[in-house]
Amino acid sequence: MARDKRRALVQDDGMDPVVAWLLAILLYLAPLIHVALSPRAGPLRPSHGARCPFGPRLGWIVIVLFAGIFGWLMFMSARGRRRSGARESASPVAERER
Repeated sequence: MARDKRRALVQDDGMDPVVAWLLAILLYLAPLIHVALSPRAGPLRPSHGARCPFGPRLGWIVIVLFAGIFGWLMFMSARGRRRSGARESASPVAERER
C-alpha cells in the first residue's frame, strides 16, 4: 500500500520526448536553412584567386553548424556589414606614404 501512495504522489509534468526532439531539431536546423538559403550569405564558392577553398556561404554554414544559435546570431549581426568599403578608406600609414 505504501508503494502505491508513492506512485500517486509522483507527477509527470515533463515534456514528451518526441516534442523535445522536434523542438531541438527545428531550433538547430532553422538557422542552418536560413543561412543556406539567404542571398546575403554570399556565394557558395570562393572568388577567383582566393586563398581559402571555402566561399563565404559555406563558412557561415560551418559556423552555424558548430555554434548553433550563437553562430546564427553572429550571422544576423554581420549581415549588414560590407567589407568592400574598408579597402577604399585609406589607413594613416598609406596616407603618409603618398
